Amino acid sequence: MIKRVLLIGNQKSFMVNAIQKGLEKEKYAVESVLPSKDAIKDFPDKPGIYLLYLGDMSEDDASVLKYLNEAIDSERFLLYLIGNKEELTLGLKYIAKEKVQETYLRPLDVKLLSEQLDTVFDYSNIDESLKKKILIIDDDGAMLRMMRTWLSVKYRVYMASSGKIALSFLAQTPVDLVLLDYEMPVMNGPDVLKEIRNTQDIKDLPVIFLTAKDDKDSVMKVVSLKPEKYLLKSMPKEKLISAIDDFFITYANRKR
Repeated sequence: MIKRVLLIGNQKSFMVNAIQKGLEKEKYAVESVLPSKDAIKDFPDKPGIYLLYLGDMSEDDASVLKYLNEAIDSERFLLYLIGNKEELTLGLKYIAKEKVQETYLRPLDVKLLSEQLDTVFDYSNIDESLKKKILIIDDDGAMLRMMRTWLSVKYRVYMASSGKIALSFLAQTPVDLVLLDYEMPVMNGPDVLKEIRNTQDIKDLPVIFLTAKDDKDSVMKVVSLKPEKYLLKSMPKEKLISAIDDFFITYANRKR
């Protein structure tokens, strides 16, 4: 397997060259392109992973950042940002943070970057039909997109912006796990879970609440509906994904 990445940055930059050489040492095929909308757009046979070095960029490069923000939706590449705090702030001013796979402060630990990219390539080799399927139900579009960005590396991710849409989807498409928001208009999370538990074909479907509500009363109201977990949206990315990974390991062992 060839591990290809597209490194966006000025090739004359010391840091860009250092990143390229570091990744090549880790057996990556690094293809470089200038931070230009046309250069990126016209780059042939682009890899599925973009590394954007922000060190030499300014407000004058807003058009490039805006282009990446729009292109990621249609081309579905994974985007990683590299820069200091001010540079990352600039990047996230024009690129929605829910579309960014990860941000890295410089000086960059290339070894850490390569290890995390290795995980992406390992999962990309798994047949899509063999990946666990997760349905995320949330009325917050930004949250849906962020969770899709985070989880799509390992899982097949579906999204529903309301309980009604989710239940219609579940009636036709089997999934392995539902991530359910608590507070939603019209039909809230507990009502959605009640409907799932009262529907014969999906009554045993594992459901994890993923919510901003952390008060004891809210948790106790849904205990009888037997959610698998109750996770907070404020959890760091690594802990949240780890909790979902742990669920699948535990659930698989439980079914043996």
